[in-house]
Amino acid sequence: MTNTRKNISLVELLDRVLDKGAVVSGDVMISIAGIELIYLDLKVLVSSYDTMRRLKGLPPLPEGEEKNLLPP
Repeated sequence: MTNTRKNISLVELLDRVLDKGAVVSGDVMISIAGIELIYLDLKVLVSSYDTMRRLKGLPPLPEGEEKNLLPP
């Protein structure tokens, strides 16, 4: 059995995550003496704007429209 690993750079990893999208979720509970004081249910969606439009079934933005998304 061969163990093959592919080395990828951080830029390639980030490009893949933004292209496909990723969901990170977790729970944080703060308690003292067995009594729950704070409970957080965290969910983070990481994706590019174009990927979200594609997943929602929306058409891509026309050329030049991307710069109008940011405030002046």
